[in-house]
Amino acid sequence: MDNTFSSCQIDDRSLIAFIKREIHNLALQIGFTPHRAAEIDIIVAELTSNLIKFPGKGELLYRNHQIDGKNEIEIYCLDSGAGIDNVFKIMNDGYSTSNTLGQGLGAIKRLSNDFQIYSMKGWGTVQYIKICDHADYQIPPPGPGLNFSALSVNYPGERVCGDGYFIKFSPKGFQILVGDGLGHGSNANEAVQLAIKAFQQSKATETTIILREIHDAVKKSRGLVATIAAVDYASETWNICGIGNINTRIYSGLDNKTYTPYNGILGHNIPRTLNSTTVPYQKHQIIIMHSDGLRTRWNLNDLVSIIKQKPSLIASSLLKDNIRGTDDATVLVGKIN
Repeated sequence: MDNTFSSCQIDDRSLIAFIKREIHNLALQIGFTPHRAAEIDIIVAELTSNLIKFPGKGELLYRNHQIDGKNEIEIYCLDSGAGIDNVFKIMNDGYSTSNTLGQGLGAIKRLSNDFQIYSMKGWGTVQYIKICDHADYQIPPPGPGLNFSALSVNYPGERVCGDGYFIKFSPKGFQILVGDGLGHGSNANEAVQLAIKAFQQSKATETTIILREIHDAVKKSRGLVATIAAVDYASETWNICGIGNINTRIYSGLDNKTYTPYNGILGHNIPRTLNSTTVPYQKHQIIIMHSDGLRTRWNLNDLVSIIKQKPSLIASSLLKDNIRGTDDATVLVGKIN
């Protein structure tokens, strides 16, 4: 399944009608009723109008997604404007800061199944909206273990993404793969999809063994870099190994540890000896993994109270501040409940 988000830069009012039509048609294609699609129109109109009125420009990321047999549209709205002084005040339904559209962010919350917002004065705002095909569907709260969100966006102008990720869950734990095919476009996409297929089929629990299996499976492709982070519930440990420049950090409170991967390219050349890093697995940890489509000089502690936010807001905040725009970009954020 394609996990990639489409991106649209909103810097002119003429683009509002275009993006409304794009997302409206996407909703109809996956089975939304015309009434529910019209409610999405209201959400998109409010988001994009606010981008033009206040910061003057911003970005919408959107995709259709299916989970547990339910279709949904996910939208991220990112801007680097002045930020919002009082989020709680403007969340009241019907409140408008400029007396124009009059719907307010409260209407977005009312019409969506999930709405999250994070803003900081002088930094900007990120918003996450999930719209399910059934308006009354209640999204269940996250259970124990890994609660994650991930964002993948294509290199500008490409139709497919050369980055990819996959998570395998079992009663004994879970395994996270984040990979980046060399370059971008269809050849990079082929390499990362072959890696995901090998990862899905692997029966191994040791990350070094899985990486060697992926290495063998992608030898006829362009190759990729990848990191696997696996958790074993019984031993309460992370088992992490990577080859190439996937950035991996684990936050425990305000402290964080960055994992250093091996040099090499899966499918071409990897070290003869691979050893995994073992890290304690604890509640309230945050794991962040991203490709080199994002800059690495970032610190969550620079964003006030961001570690209290849900993974979707952490991931989109990192993307907003650090995307290079010269490659595909993927960021995955997991919180341990």
